[in-house]
Amino acid sequence: MFYKCLFLRTVGPGGSPDENGETTIDAMVMNGVTMEVGAVAAMRYVSDGIKTARLVMQHTEHTLLVGEQASRLAIYMGLPGHTNLSSEESIVASQIFGKMSYHFGLHNHDTIAMAVIDKKRLIAVGTSTNGATFKIPGSNPTLPMHFGDGPIAGSSAYADTDVGACGASGDGDIMMRFLPCYQVVESLRLGMEPKLAAEDAIARKYPDFVGGVFAVDKNGIHAGACHGWIFQYSVRSPDMADVVVYTINPVKSTA
Repeated sequence: MFYKCLFLRTVGPGGSPDENGETTIDAMVMNGVTMEVGAVAAMRYVSDGIKTARLVMQHTEHTLLVGEQASRLAIYMGLPGHTNLSSEESIVASQIFGKMSYHFGLHNHDTIAMAVIDKKRLIAVGTSTNGATFKIPGSNPTLPMHFGDGPIAGSSAYADTDVGACGASGDGDIMMRFLPCYQVVESLRLGMEPKLAAEDAIARKYPDFVGGVFAVDKNGIHAGACHGWIFQYSVRSPDMADVVVYTINPVKSTA
């Protein structure tokens, strides 16, 4: 059974570029049994962020590798590398819009967050994203580099097989301050239903915020909550003929 955030654009090569028109990859995986995490951020040249994040988790003592270090590990471990992740469209878009003032919205980011419960009822989560469109680039080592909450466990996703899981997307610069997915899972641990856990994590945190979460408990009961936009997530299980998409209307903040 899986639960997945839905967005209008795909994640990967040609996705959201930085100010220079370059596309990079952020990704994270988390094992809900061992609580191990592997993540990459601002990774260039390698298109498969999830596989690289898993390599970080399984073959290093680290949790997060950033930039060239992530790319080197992926290529060293045999993943295809030195790929231009940018597209003609992403480069042109950055030339036209990249110097405008940054404002987060529905159409300037892309994230996939997924939770999986296997036949043994073991839980894992993963995320993959190109980050916010026209973010600060990191191609020059002397300049600052931006990445959002996609590779941050507890913010973009979190899992504990004994309890459940959560996945999220939205304004990562806000979300990583509050770790909404960690909050959801801990609320589930205290006995809160998925719907209330999701709504609580969204509604109480920040009054001017765009984002959404899905929550699923260890028994597969799921729900979602959002603020500032209409949020969708999809569900598929072996007893379902096809994927079902759930549309969630925004809640009101109590902050």
